[in-house]
Amino acid sequence: MTLQGEYEPSAAEWVRNQVSAYEASGGQEANTLPDGRPIVVITSRGHKSGKLRKNPVMRVEKDGVYAAVASKGGAPEHPEWFNNFVADPHVDLQDGPEPHEYVARLASDDERAEWWTRAVDAFPPYADYQQKTDREIPLFLLERV
Repeated sequence: MTLQGEYEPSAAEWVRNQVSAYEASGGQEANTLPDGRPIVVITSRGHKSGKLRKNPVMRVEKDGVYAAVASKGGAPEHPEWFNNFVADPHVDLQDGPEPHEYVARLASDDERAEWWTRAVDAFPPYADYQQKTDREIPLFLLERV
């Protein structure tokens, strides 16, 4: 059963638009960045509001496990969804027509190294983002329930 509750769209117009188009088309539209790199949509529960939040993130996947990289473009702070994942690791991930249930967990050191390489291969700017910030960019692994 996927997450239930009130959905509160993002304050960022581009996020609202991409999520809306992605979901309306069953993942057939708005499923890439302008450069053609694929994304997925992750739904989490807001750690403060309790409302559902949806974010497009880079598609980094291997053998049915996905990575969610909390880069925020190399900003000094984590993206808001980081706190959502920590407070409630049960999320929905949509990679195509339907969302499925996943549990998110922070990657261990060894896992993180392997998945970080995979993430940078999928989206090379992650390496630049890491150089821009003093924090180690967190990487969550999402495993289907």
